[in-house]
Amino acid sequence: VVRMKNTKLLFPALQDQLFTIESIDIPDDRKGALDELVQYVSEKRDRKESIHLNFICTHNSRRSQLAQIWAQCMAAIYDVAVQCYSGGVEVTEFNSRAVEALQSQGFEVIREGINNPHYYVCFSNDHPSVKCYSKVFDDQPDGALPAFAAIMTCAHADENCPVIVGAEKRFPVRYNDPKLFDGTDQESEKYTERSLQIASEMMYVFSKIKNG
Repeated sequence: VVRMKNTKLLFPALQDQLFTIESIDIPDDRKGALDELVQYVSEKRDRKESIHLNFICTHNSRRSQLAQIWAQCMAAIYDVAVQCYSGGVEVTEFNSRAVEALQSQGFEVIREGINNPHYYVCFSNDHPSVKCYSKVFDDQPDGALPAFAAIMTCAHADENCPVIVGAEKRFPVRYNDPKLFDGTDQESEKYTERSLQIASEMMYVFSKIKNG
């Protein structure tokens, strides 16, 4: 059983999701890639260096956004000081179906704007909201990023971007695209499934970071 530290900081509906997330099985082949990310974060923490994780997919519309949000949430639960980002190679917008999946799982979301709207996604009253919108990976709200880990959340971006400028390390952690089910009767189910899969893997990563 994963020992969760700061679950009470979460909104109650999110707290209720944690046992479901914890019960999701992660195949051994995926754990291999995740363990490399654990090692990277652990070593940075041991050296007392700032940790920046940038989740990257082609459009920065679904998987990379979900990964950024869940990673920031799990880092808070396990008391790991990291700053999480997301980006793409093209600008589209944070897909409303992914936003709805997060809301259904207990996140509070405020939307601002119409074209490529900005979303402020919050998991706790004790932590700042995560500012989310579609952007290229090196165009972040706070300006230029320090050295970061590039976590490639989709095959297309991973295969077509041989170089991620600014990345000191790169990790392929690919997820199937829920977009394939847009407009079908499985749409909501598949967005929920993908969000929870990402949550479970981010829980796995941050639960294994040793206390410094």
